[in-house]
Amino acid sequence: MPKIYTKIYTKSWLDNDTVAAWIFLAPALILLGVFIIWPIAYLFYLSFTAGSFTLKGIYWIGLKNYWRLLLDPDFLQVVGNTFYFTIATIIPSLVISLGLAVLLNRSIPLRGILRSAYFLPSIISLVAAGLGFRWLFQTSGPVNGLLDFFGISEISWLGDTFWAMPVIILMSIWKQLGFNMVVFLAGLQAIPPSRYEAADLDGANAWQQFWYITLPGLRPTVIFAVITTAIFTLRSFEQVFVMTGGGPLNSTNLLVYYIYQEAFGQFDFGYAAAGATVLLAVTLVLVYLQLQTWGEE
Repeated sequence: MPKIYTKIYTKSWLDNDTVAAWIFLAPALILLGVFIIWPIAYLFYLSFTAGSFTLKGIYWIGLKNYWRLLLDPDFLQVVGNTFYFTIATIIPSLVISLGLAVLLNRSIPLRGILRSAYFLPSIISLVAAGLGFRWLFQTSGPVNGLLDFFGISEISWLGDTFWAMPVIILMSIWKQLGFNMVVFLAGLQAIPPSRYEAADLDGANAWQQFWYITLPGLRPTVIFAVITTAIFTLRSFEQVFVMTGGGPLNSTNLLVYYIYQEAFGQFDFGYAAAGATVLLAVTLVLVYLQLQTWGEE
């Protein structure tokens, strides 16, 4: 009798869909917990501490690291740099990539080759792209050589506080352009052609069709492109590390590079963790907005 009861109970337990689902999810959840949830939790804990990186040398200081962030002029400058870099990268990359997508969505010669050529920069590593742009804009580089050909005096692009950030922004736009173009192409192809046919019958011109059909149809695509580009800019590190090292005079120092300097340059891990927690919070807000947009659509 006990054996029969055990057999029936086991069979019933295995037939439970919820338990079976947890069994299949367990390996992924363990990996998620070990490599994502635990590091984030430890980062949050570390932001309330000071001392050495080892658990033995850490001591609790509460909100002092966050208060220090608010009063640190270098951090405030870095936040301003990051905001400027983000806005100046998002707007041109979206406008240019949308224009390219509209053009390459039509039947034109060499359309496939042009699509591949514009997408190519997005699969090149940021380190390689940064090295390439540093070579182009160095004092004796090709860009200054072209200026010299037209009789314009050379510019210290990466050594000037005014020009260094625009060069990094230019490289970031070039890097993100292809990805956004593909996203917009997918959005354009999801708009029913019958809308444009009806607009043609009503006598709408190309601009009216773009303004009243294309843009409203691309609303979720535009929001997705804005959020993904913002996340790309917020986590930018390689450009600064390879091209300027945060200089000159901290003018190109972005938030991720600043966190890296504080953690592995100054070994102030608690303060760096506080900065990383702020960055994580901003990123999570962007991800939440993206998920909300998908849910509405």
